[in-house]
Amino acid sequence: MTQDMKIIGLLGGMSWESTRTYYNHLNTIVRDQMGGLHSARVMLNSVDFAPLEELMRRGDWGEVEKTLITEAERLEAAGAEGLLLCTNTMHKVAPQLEAAIGIRFFHIADCLGASLQAKGVRKLGLLGTRFTMIEDFYSKRLAEKFGIETLIPDRDDITTIDRIIFEELCVGQVREASRQAYLAIMDKLARNGAESIALACTEIQMLITAAHTALPLEDTTFLHADTAARWSMESGT
Repeated sequence: MTQDMKIIGLLGGMSWESTRTYYNHLNTIVRDQMGGLHSARVMLNSVDFAPLEELMRRGDWGEVEKTLITEAERLEAAGAEGLLLCTNTMHKVAPQLEAAIGIRFFHIADCLGASLQAKGVRKLGLLGTRFTMIEDFYSKRLAEKFGIETLIPDRDDITTIDRIIFEELCVGQVREASRQAYLAIMDKLARNGAESIALACTEIQMLITAAHTALPLEDTTFLHADTAARWSMESGT
């Protein structure tokens, strides 16, 4: 591994509760791999989530796209060599964002798909925001690139999952009742054939970890950070 690590740009703030987890993961991975006092080379652009969340709820994804492209370009201009969009949901505009920048873009669903493929998982239970679960920008990519079938919760459970994310986790609230609700939903997905459960919202790892369930879990926040950290430490591009 080269000592001259590449710079990872974090486009975060969506929400900042999970963005700080990215920073922690990146530095922990670099420290564990390189030892000593090594830490990750990171640039952070943390946006105000409130106006973006309002645009999402209104369905104005064109404006979301414009905003994120502008903020990603700021990171690139500042010297970032790779980009992590620190949110699953905003990957709805990932193709446009990736096309607008000239640096390496790490798609969070690809990091998940590679992990699942390596483990031989073919049927996945997906937990995330309503947008991530209902729309196909995530599940379609997993199917087309990795041959993975995605199972989602029923309508009422989707409402519960989404509410807990935005009303609790995004504002730093972790409630035991909400954890139990998630665990019950995960058990339903497993009974329907899910071989593993993807925590496909960067806040969910605040609520659910491997300590809470025997079901196999895929923490997309960690997988995303791990892929970028290892790239940063490698020589070449």
